[in-house]
Amino acid sequence: MSGGATGATGQDFYEVLGVPRDADSDAIQRAYRKLARKYHPDINSDPSAEERFKDLSEAYDVLSDPGARARYDRFGADFRRVPEGAEHWAAGARAGARRGGRAGAGGAGQRFGFEDAAGFRGFEGGLGGGFEGFEGFDIGDLFGMGAHAFSRRRGGAGPVPGADQEAEIQATLSEAYHGGRRRVTLPGADGPREIEVTIPAGIRDGQRLRLAGQGGRGRGGGNAGDLYLVVRLLPDPRFRVEGRDVHTDLPLTPWEAALGTTVSLDTPDGERVSLAVPAGTSSGRRLRLRGRGLPGRKQPSGGDLYAQVRIMVPASPTERETELFRELARDSSFNPREAA
Repeated sequence: MSGGATGATGQDFYEVLGVPRDADSDAIQRAYRKLARKYHPDINSDPSAEERFKDLSEAYDVLSDPGARARYDRFGADFRRVPEGAEHWAAGARAGARRGGRAGAGGAGQRFGFEDAAGFRGFEGGLGGGFEGFEGFDIGDLFGMGAHAFSRRRGGAGPVPGADQEAEIQATLSEAYHGGRRRVTLPGADGPREIEVTIPAGIRDGQRLRLAGQGGRGRGGGNAGDLYLVVRLLPDPRFRVEGRDVHTDLPLTPWEAALGTTVSLDTPDGERVSLAVPAGTSSGRRLRLRGRGLPGRKQPSGGDLYAQVRIMVPASPTERETELFRELARDSSFNPREAA
């Protein structure tokens, strides 16, 4: 059937999900999940949301089942009255009708007819005079079954799973290094609820934590959805995080940068380490401490810590400092603009 098929709701299932008729199973699933999240009654309080969610569930139930989808595409609104495999049987019957036609004496009336626009209607005419009056025959009765055996009507579609939910949770840089526990308050159908969340060591900004069964409640015995917590690292005045690498500023005096030195440096995990600054270090140079960034959740090495040099000069130099700077200016031939 090339277009316009509708379900029990009178709506085209493809239009309900907003997908083309040739959409594959992955596209159908993605469309359903996106819309179900928007219209699930546990999330959307609009009175029409529940009805919309039922339409989405019905459309997805049919289009996600290859057999049901094939019958829907072929027979339209009455597809539920057609048993599994009947689409192949109907195709064979059509082929037989085309071959038999109305050919010759004794063949009159020996044809099978199907009204696609109205769905599967059964037989027209007779078969050798022995099966007359079959027009409008119910296909469910023909196979010894009621139409209900082939359908899951609205309101009886079985368990409805709860919607997946998403929220944000904040974590400090120290918690990202060492892990920690946080209590999170979430809205719910019965009012706010609190849950305790374990933050694993090595978590990165933007990563999601999945809490199975902590999402929206299911209906009719359906399983609860999952809760996804998006981790947001709180700003730290001393460090900047990029993935698993951590960056910090390293202020140096002009003579430390020129002559080289060893300085103590704070690391994000709370330790202090010694860092050797090579002689002739210019402002902007980055010194790397391997493995001192955020720890990896699977590989212990993790990221790196980068200390970026910033050469600082006295805002109010003493007379002696001013004299030494003037002496250096007279004696030095270094011109940074030419060196660059």
